[in-house]
Amino acid sequence: MPGLPSLSRLDRLRIVEEYQAYQLDRTRQTIKQLEEQEQHERRRQRAAHAQSSWKIQPKRAGTDALLHRGSCTLYEGHGAFINELEARTALSERDIGPCPVCRPETGLT
Repeated sequence: MPGLPSLSRLDRLRIVEEYQAYQLDRTRQTIKQLEEQEQHERRRQRAAHAQSSWKIQPKRAGTDALLHRGSCTLYEGHGAFINELEARTALSERDIGPCPVCRPETGLT
């Protein structure tokens, strides 16, 4: 076009490079957002699973074992969660009592 300066090949490549850097930055931002969303969803799913599960605190010297709701923070043991049937069975054992804080027997009996 008349009146417009023509761009050299180097100038055009610099423009392309700048645009690609912009696109790469946007892509990285989107990836970061999606990773954060996935992490949030995993935490939400773990919390929901814990809410509908139970866990057993092992017997310690002089104390009985305790049954806790999966979301009870009084016992943060590394044991696996148990289901409702296993929790009912645990409560029927003489040496396993319910946690006095989270009251896991509510809804089981």
